[in-house]
Amino acid sequence: MIYELSNLVTKTLITTLRDEKTQAIAFRHTIAELTKQLVYEASKELPIKQKTITTWQGQNSFDCLDEENIIVVTVLRAGMPMLDSVVELLPNCIAGFLAMKRDETTHESVLYYDRLPDCTDKTIILVDPMVATGGSMCDAIELIKSRNPSKIITLNIIGSPEGLKVVESSHTDVNIYISQVDERLNDDKYIIPGLGDAGDRSYNTPE
Repeated sequence: MIYELSNLVTKTLITTLRDEKTQAIAFRHTIAELTKQLVYEASKELPIKQKTITTWQGQNSFDCLDEENIIVVTVLRAGMPMLDSVVELLPNCIAGFLAMKRDETTHESVLYYDRLPDCTDKTIILVDPMVATGGSMCDAIELIKSRNPSKIITLNIIGSPEGLKVVESSHTDVNIYISQVDERLNDDKYIIPGLGDAGDRSYNTPE
């Protein structure tokens, strides 16, 4: 299922990302703020545990997120600001990394780096700013599923209806949390209106 944020703070932050005048540091900061909103929305799916602490009244136990059983997987390099944001919120979670590059001719993704930890029975948060055709997202999900996690959810900033439909239909058990669903893909498989290349804009990489 797709869960799209709808509050005006989210829409304002998305507009900041679309603005070509937004500098790299502000771009990364905005991505991080949107990611936190997505984590709050998705937190109902994350594992919890009882933690015993010493309070001013003595020892007591409270519910908290079971961070040690959460793995945050990023698709390099555009997903790095999202990973950093989740790790700030959940400092005891585990990180994993995948690198995929889109073939500009076939529009298909090619995996060239896999650094996933043991995913067995873990909850996986897959972070990637953009879902265009949905191909790389599906490839990442399929790879993670082969490692036997207990659950996979995705956090995304923007996506096309076409790409999201591909992911949703291919992986009905994966919930998608997204800040904004954009209008469409163009003939070159870019999101419209989109925000440009998130990785390039995050790190001032020349086109």
